[in-house]
Amino acid sequence: MFWDFDFNKLDWDKSYRTVIERIIERGTKTEWTEMTRYYGKNLIKSTLKNEINYLPEYAIDLVEQNFGLKRTQLKCYKKTQSRHRHWL
Repeated sequence: MFWDFDFNKLDWDKSYRTVIERIIERGTKTEWTEMTRYYGKNLIKSTLKNEINYLPEYAIDLVEQNFGLKRTQLKCYKKTQSRHRHWL
């Protein structure tokens, strides 16, 4: 999950946004549990609402189920809605 980092030098506190984003996108249930234990629900929710710019649709569904947030509260969803799209 962190192939582009030197795992032994990764600062888990400074890199919280990247860690949260990647675990939500690719993590197992065990990794989600550990993420929640380490960072706490408040930091995770705040990061999702204010800092993470992109999550795939399936990850947004998981966030809604596991953190009680609505997709409309997420920064990544707001950014998607504000993008201009070409006519189909």
